Amino acid sequence: MAASTAKSKERCDALSEVLADNWWAVGLRGIMSILFGLICLLAPGFAAGVLLILFAAYLLVDGVLAILAGIKAARNGERWGLLILEGVVDIAAGVVAVILPAIALVALIWIIAIWALVSGALMLTAAFTLNTDHGRWWLALGGVASLIFGILLVLQPLIGAIVLTMWIGAYATVFGILLLALAFQLRSRKAERGRSAPAGAKKA
Repeated sequence: MAASTAKSKERCDALSEVLADNWWAVGLRGIMSILFGLICLLAPGFAAGVLLILFAAYLLVDGVLAILAGIKAARNGERWGLLILEGVVDIAAGVVAVILPAIALVALIWIIAIWALVSGALMLTAAFTLNTDHGRWWLALGGVASLIFGILLVLQPLIGAIVLTMWIGAYATVFGILLLALAFQLRSRKAERGRSAPAGAKKA
């Protein structure tokens, strides 16, 4: 049992260091999410087709960034499956939105709802493999926000296009703020690790 606990802690430490090294990617995702959210909130009269294009672009870029983080983790010999899976889900949803621009609003809502639920569940799972001082709870809150957003869409699938735009805008803004908070905490941990390394070398 002790050996298993120690091994689990080593994995958490390794994954935490990988995310800290890639804090900029997390921050970039947060900035993109906030920008996307603000566009939706400030221009809620966009047609469903424009909303679809914006959302598809957001999903595609977000998916690529998630996959890049997963590849970085794989190269370091750490757990990478959840990051890659999240990226693939994002890109798949984005591709569907691009190749089917004429889908009904209800179908669009279901695509977004499923994406939010799957992405939120993956983020929550990943959060508990991250060390607490590396921003575990910011990542967990991001996952919870995605789950709540997905559940709201499932319960109210017939909302209008403008309401949907504002819902997505509010979600994307909150989600982006949480990712930025996580990125700054990861950056702080990386800086602390960098400051402690020379001291350790001197003692050695």
